[in-house]
Amino acid sequence: MVKLAISNNVTDAGFDGVVVVTNGPESLSPKFELLKSALIDYKKIDDSDEVAVIVCDKLPSKRLEQFKNEESTKTTVNYYRLSFKSVDVLWYYIALSSGCQSPLLVCSTHDLYPLAVRVACLGALHALYTPLEIREDLPSKKTKVNQLGLFGIDDAELKILQAIETGRIVYRDIGGSDPERMAAPRVADYVVDIFTGTCIKVEVISELAILEKKYPLLVAVNRAARNVKRHNARVIRLEYEGEGPIKQTLMLVGKGVTYDTGGADIKAGGVMAGMHRDKCGAAFVAGLFQTLSILKPKGLKVIGAMSMVRNSVGSECYVADELIVSRAGVRIRIGNTDAEGRMAMSDVVCEMKELAVGEVNPCLFTIATLTGHVIRAYGANYTAVVSNHPAVSSKVSQTLFEAGEKSGDPFEISTLRREDFALHKGKSEYEDLIQSNNKPSTLTDRGHQTPAAFIIMASGLDKHGRDSSAPLPYAHLDIAGSSGPFPGVPTGSPIVAFTHAYVLDRK
Repeated sequence: MVKLAISNNVTDAGFDGVVVVTNGPESLSPKFELLKSALIDYKKIDDSDEVAVIVCDKLPSKRLEQFKNEESTKTTVNYYRLSFKSVDVLWYYIALSSGCQSPLLVCSTHDLYPLAVRVACLGALHALYTPLEIREDLPSKKTKVNQLGLFGIDDAELKILQAIETGRIVYRDIGGSDPERMAAPRVADYVVDIFTGTCIKVEVISELAILEKKYPLLVAVNRAARNVKRHNARVIRLEYEGEGPIKQTLMLVGKGVTYDTGGADIKAGGVMAGMHRDKCGAAFVAGLFQTLSILKPKGLKVIGAMSMVRNSVGSECYVADELIVSRAGVRIRIGNTDAEGRMAMSDVVCEMKELAVGEVNPCLFTIATLTGHVIRAYGANYTAVVSNHPAVSSKVSQTLFEAGEKSGDPFEISTLRREDFALHKGKSEYEDLIQSNNKPSTLTDRGHQTPAAFIIMASGLDKHGRDSSAPLPYAHLDIAGSSGPFPGVPTGSPIVAFTHAYVLDRK
């Protein structure tokens, strides 16, 4: 990641440009009087835009850039987006003109948004990410600036920023890289490499016979790719155990579809482009473990699994109408091969369910770029969380929602209903469950909620509901929108919110 430097002096000669993210110059505290007076003078001339690049003779660099977060739209999310835009535009401006390589980021605080500075810094760091392929193939473009200065933070805050951002870098590297650079075997190599010598345990399951025995649904998706060695499936297991008595265990399963052709139900009409990003759920799992490896929270255990598989098309591919028996012994009829994400995760969730009975205070999660429906429902910037009844009782959705609101990584809460389970009930004596209907999620009623119901039933989690003797909280996170735009760089969502909910703000 870009080198970070702390400064408590806006006239620090070590920086050759100052970027201000503010509610307006009037809101700046007296310690920013030099910047405040320059911005107020400029406002008298031009107050037409939220962006201003100003010549300020009182600064060593003479460069000052302002981004205003207007009162009518002020939220922690806007601090993130404005800071992202500020550094992104500054970089464009720098590249074309002044050659600035050491900007200093100054963020105004706000009583209503205590994490405003942290969120703005994360926005700037997102803008300064350089894709993995560029770093590897074009060393001269490895970094966009030599350093980023952060005004007024302390060493503890710097560690939090570095932990979250390095986690998001891992996420972006895996989630954003093309389907060959991050095919399943190469994802496994990358993960093993970054965690070698750390507190994170890694196990890679690659042998076909073991995969067939443990994860029959994932192996069905893998069939068309298994004869291409470089595309063979992997299940990557990770584990972190903090010091002291364990008070909570998080169990994460991430969808890692390295490329989704749709399979036999092929994605036609130009909608296949961008499907290398269907691995962002698994990328989240790896990224969160990177953050854990730095922050090392006590009393917390996290078990993760990355379900890495390519949904190829060919003579070996699985097809609609097939009957496949899941790890939990559930007979499943395939309805649409483009509903492969739930197939890749359900048996791994079943395995987590089996392990959970021996863990302290377990909570299971699936994380996936699963449906277009979630974007239709909530827009492109929000993670949907769908909880089962034990998770509702444990306030899992509310915990993530509140963490997302204050950290600029927002969630929307969805609810499981009886209709979601009814859609997947078998329609004949041949099958227990139907994997999917024959419509895209965008044309399916409750299209982002029903997959959670399928995963619950296919994995056997329905035997661990609120009325059982061993209830297990489970939440499904659909990040199809929040993981970021294509073309573009993945956001790393929801690493920020998840870190705040379960690491930094853990009760």
